[in-house]
Amino acid sequence: MTDDTTFAVADVARRLEAILLIVDEPQSLVALAAAVGAPVAAVRQAVAGLVADYDGEAGGPRRGFELREVGGGWRMYVRGEHDALVSEFVNTQAPSRLSQAALETLAVIAYKQPVSRGQVASIRAVNVDSVVRTLLSRGLVTEVGQDSETGAILYGTTDALLVNLGINSLDELPPISPLLDDGTAGFEGEGVR
Repeated sequence: MTDDTTFAVADVARRLEAILLIVDEPQSLVALAAAVGAPVAAVRQAVAGLVADYDGEAGGPRRGFELREVGGGWRMYVRGEHDALVSEFVNTQAPSRLSQAALETLAVIAYKQPVSRGQVASIRAVNVDSVVRTLLSRGLVTEVGQDSETGAILYGTTDALLVNLGINSLDELPPISPLLDDGTAGFEGEGVR
């Protein structure tokens, strides 16, 4: 085997790893070959090399994951001996969804920050103490200061919220005014009493 062939198989293997890291379903050799733009024979050879590498057969460590053929396709899986560890991690890390009250409170804080609990409660017309505690514990809001007149704690959003929303700054939030009723409904043609 020449150096050019070795480089080509190594290059195919690197491209395969990139694809295999993101797939949810096992991929056939043909599908993988199409994805990485390589002949099926080169993909087959690269897959065999990756399997050996991950299993520690190439002199390196045995990895915590493996490349396995299942249902006519290839996909990365956690090794069986790590199933309990991964399951525990996923179950403790996966946050539950936010309630409607939490989403509404979070929206008020995002658009009005810095804002106190009292101001949020006034806007939402409900007590928001427990909801703000939930948002604090999830790292979506944080204390950003204190109101100089009332001494109330002021809240703002965190970078974790930006990451969860997939935006870079709060400037990317949609304008809120077009979403709000202007308050004139029901008053057209009637005098105020």
